[in-house]
Amino acid sequence: MEQLDFASLKRRRDLRIILPVFLVSIIACIDRVNVAYAKLTMTQDLPWITPEVFGMGAGIFFIGYLLFEIPGSLVAAKFSATKWIARIMFTWGLVCVGMAFITTEFQFFLCRFLLGASEASLYPVIYSVLFPRWFTAGERSRATSLMLTSLLLSNIIGAPIAGVLLETSFFGMHGWQELFILEAVPALAFAVFFFFCVKDRPDQVSWLSDAEKEYLTGQFQQEQARMQARKKYTVLQAFHDPKVLKLCLIYFLWVVGFWGFYFWMPTVLKELSGLSTSLLGGAIAIPMTAALVVQLIISKTATMTGDKVWHVAGALFVGAVGLGFSPFASSLGMALFLVCLSAIGIHAAMGVWWTIPTTFLTGPAAAGSIALINSCGNLGGWVGPNMMAWVKTTTGSFDIGYYIMGAFMLASGLLVLTVKYKLNGQVRDDADPAAAEKNAAPAVEA
Repeated sequence: MEQLDFASLKRRRDLRIILPVFLVSIIACIDRVNVAYAKLTMTQDLPWITPEVFGMGAGIFFIGYLLFEIPGSLVAAKFSATKWIARIMFTWGLVCVGMAFITTEFQFFLCRFLLGASEASLYPVIYSVLFPRWFTAGERSRATSLMLTSLLLSNIIGAPIAGVLLETSFFGMHGWQELFILEAVPALAFAVFFFFCVKDRPDQVSWLSDAEKEYLTGQFQQEQARMQARKKYTVLQAFHDPKVLKLCLIYFLWVVGFWGFYFWMPTVLKELSGLSTSLLGGAIAIPMTAALVVQLIISKTATMTGDKVWHVAGALFVGAVGLGFSPFASSLGMALFLVCLSAIGIHAAMGVWWTIPTTFLTGPAAAGSIALINSCGNLGGWVGPNMMAWVKTTTGSFDIGYYIMGAFMLASGLLVLTVKYKLNGQVRDDADPAAAEKNAAPAVEA
C-alpha cells in the first residue's frame, strides 16, 4: 500500500466536504433566525404580531422539525445523505420566499411550521451519516466544530445584512419582505450544486487515490465493527437506552436557553440601547465573534486532550452566568459583555457535544438517536421562545425568563458531568489520523 499524505488528505476533505456542509449550515441558520431581525420592522406593517404570536411562530418551527426529524434521518441513512441534504435546502428556500407574503397569523404559523419540517434532520444526517464516512473518530471533533462555526458566522454575517436590508427597499417592497426573499436565493441555488457535487462516500469521488479510498473506507468499517462488538444497537434499542435518554434531557435544557436567547436577543438589545437596526446588527456581531474564537479553541483542545465532558460542561456554565446575570445589565457595554458570555456558553462546545453519540452508536441507530436527541432539543426550541414571550406579557420584562434560561443551562452542565468518558488508557497521537483513529475509541457511559 502506498504511503499516504495525511496533510494533503485532510486539506482535500476540508475543501470538498467540510466547506460545502459549512455553507449549507450558514444558509440554514440565516434563514432560520432571520425572523428575529425581521420582527424589528414587520410589526409596523403586521400589527397582529404581538409578543405571544411571535413567540408561538418562532417556536412552532421546532414542532415541524420534531415531527419529521427521525423519519428524515432514517431515510437519509438508508438512501443518500447528500441528496437528502440538497432536498432539504431546496424546500426550505421555497418556504422562506413564502414568508415574504404572509398577511395573517395562520400564514405566519404555517410558514414557520413548514420551514421546520423542511429543514428537519439536516444536522443529524451530517453528524451521524455523512461525517462518519469521511472522518475518523479522532478527527470528528475537529470536523464537526469547524462546520458548526457556521452557527456563529451566520450571525456575524446575517445580523449586519439584515440590519441594512430592513432599512432599504430595492423592489418597492418592505425591507422585511426583501430580507426573506434575498436570503432564500442562496438556499435554492446551492441545493443544486450540493446535489451534483458532494458525494456520500469516498469510493464515489475522483479526487481521492485508490489507496486513500481504501484507507477511509477501512477506517469507517473498523470503527463500526468495534462499536458493534461492544453492543450492537437497533434503532428501537437506542431510543430507550439510558445513555441516549440522558443526552436527550441535557440537550433539551441546553436548547431552551439557546433559542430563547436567539429569538429575543435582538429585541432586548434594541430596547436597552435604542440603536438603529443597522447599528444593532453590527453590535450583535461582536459577541458572535467572541464565541467563534472560543469555539475554535475548544475544538482544538478537545481533540488534543480527548476530553469531551469538561469542555461541554464548562461552556454551559459560562452560558449560565451570561444568561442569569443579563437582567442586571444597565448599559449597552455590560449587556454586550453578558451577551458574549451567553453566546460562548450556548455555542462553544456544540461541535464536541455532537461527537458523543457516535462514540457508542452506529448506522441507522446513530442516525435515529441523534435525530431523537436533536428533536428533544427542538422541543426546547419551542419552549424557550414561548416562555420568554409569556414572561414578557405577564411581567412586562424579560428578567424572569433570563433567570430560567440560566438555570436550565446550569442544570444541563451539571448533567453533562454525570456522563463518564474513558480513553481506555491508550496513548493518543492526534497529529496522525491513523493513530488518532486507533487510539480514539472512547466509551461513553451513563
